[in-house]
Amino acid sequence: MTTLPAVPEQTITDNLEDLLAVLPPDIVEALQQYNNPEDRAKLLEIVLDLGRRPEARFEDREVYLADREVTREDIAYVASRIGRFGDDNRAGIERTLHRISAIRSRSGEIVGLTCRIGRAVYGTVAIIRDLIESGESILLLGRPGVGKTTMLRETARVLADDLRKRVIVVDTSNEIAGDGDIPHPAIGRARRMQVPTPSLQHAVMIEAVENHMPEVIVIDEIGTELEAAAARTIAERGVQLIGTAHGNTLENIMMNPTLSDLIGGIQSVTLSDEEARRRGTQKSILERKAPPTFSVLVEIQSRNRVAVHRDVAAAVDAILRGQPLRVEIRERNPDGTVSVWYEELHGQERRAERSMLPAGPRRTYQRIPGTPAPSRAVTVMPEAGSVSAPAEPVRRTMRLFPFGVSRNRLEQVIRQLLLPVELVRTPREADAVVTLKNYFRKRPQVLREAEQRGVPVYVLRSNTAQQMANLFRSLFPERFVEESSENADDGSDDAPDDRIAAAMEEAEAAAYQVLHGTRDRVELQPQEAWIRRLQHQLAERYNLASRSRGREPFRRVEIYREDESW
Repeated sequence: MTTLPAVPEQTITDNLEDLLAVLPPDIVEALQQYNNPEDRAKLLEIVLDLGRRPEARFEDREVYLADREVTREDIAYVASRIGRFGDDNRAGIERTLHRISAIRSRSGEIVGLTCRIGRAVYGTVAIIRDLIESGESILLLGRPGVGKTTMLRETARVLADDLRKRVIVVDTSNEIAGDGDIPHPAIGRARRMQVPTPSLQHAVMIEAVENHMPEVIVIDEIGTELEAAAARTIAERGVQLIGTAHGNTLENIMMNPTLSDLIGGIQSVTLSDEEARRRGTQKSILERKAPPTFSVLVEIQSRNRVAVHRDVAAAVDAILRGQPLRVEIRERNPDGTVSVWYEELHGQERRAERSMLPAGPRRTYQRIPGTPAPSRAVTVMPEAGSVSAPAEPVRRTMRLFPFGVSRNRLEQVIRQLLLPVELVRTPREADAVVTLKNYFRKRPQVLREAEQRGVPVYVLRSNTAQQMANLFRSLFPERFVEESSENADDGSDDAPDDRIAAAMEEAEAAAYQVLHGTRDRVELQPQEAWIRRLQHQLAERYNLASRSRGREPFRRVEIYREDESW
């Protein structure tokens, strides 16, 4: 488990006196007994329903504020002292964050009021500040009252004041920046565009981008297809988007046909018989339709705990394919520090797996004698003079997990070559993972998790038996030396073991020089064709490119680093 530095102490501003000033005097008098700091911080809303006793709702209890019932005069008293109700039946108090929502009868008369306490809480975004500063578009989810809008408001201030970015807040019900024409100081230097009616929120979102050149758009409660489409348009224009949506988890958004476009959309596809067999699935499956609008998703589980999906595309793909989903959990401790660990989701079961956050893009790899070398995604650290080997017994049978590779064809090659390889069903059981080049380019969740656990990932250029056989020849070279010698021309002399060892030692030394940056490319001594083949396979095991140069009998292997953009 990783512990992040302590976050600044939270400062809470609620302007409660401004709300009390619009309530009937006897209700205000009853609230005075709950004016201590602890009760004041827990007060959520005040409810006035016609014909019922007035009620104050706290985080942990509900209390009545009078023995009498609320009258029409009480409701009219409050309505006359606040702003105008909009089409969404919401109003506010100028230059505050309080929200007053109305319940109307069929005739349109107000018969109930919910006076929600609005608070500006400074310091709430420290738990995800690194994500906000990354420039990625972030979607916040959480149940009502958990603090989505509070975090969104603080995000706007941090981006505008601390990072000096051009921020536009699209404020539908004046809930982010308060009622009135002057925005609340809680959003800092960020500019606010008010939405005249909720049905026009998507139009104001587009207007903000086209007219005011923002670097960041902040939007609360994306809830319609038009708003989801506007969000995609904004993200595709290179503007960072920070928003909230209706839903508690990523799965909620996936199952919501209106909002699923925010995470790429879900579509049903029909696979061919061969592809269905290769994947081990039914012919009709669900797949992600497009890149997600938001690249990062944060589930706000409580005021001090969030779950982070750093790669929404990979998370959606893992859920659709029934693969384990790795989620980053962050929790604020009482001393202000933030603990970070991972939880792995298998269907409905969560299993906590404590681990360190990655320190950076580079990874280290420890090779066990007799096991395959690092995959293309693994970087050998320059300062490491040699690869250390932990004292661990070597397994007699290699457990291999095929990802995107034909399992039937792989099993056939293993049987034909009589190899000690067992194919497993899940990556967590595997000693190594084999995949195809086009899958590896997309960096799916399964492959990234394998790398984080130090499991080698082998990449095939195509889904053919020849490519699979070449992979196994590189993994078990000792099983093919005798075969290669027997296939040599009858007129050639049998190469002694020390000659093979010398050639392979030379190739391995050259691979280390290229990996460590000592030399860009190394030419080896001329060798026969079958020895050169073994040297090519060794270079491939070290994730390096190789080619044969020259003419016989001086043809030789050259080892070099292949362009990473392959």
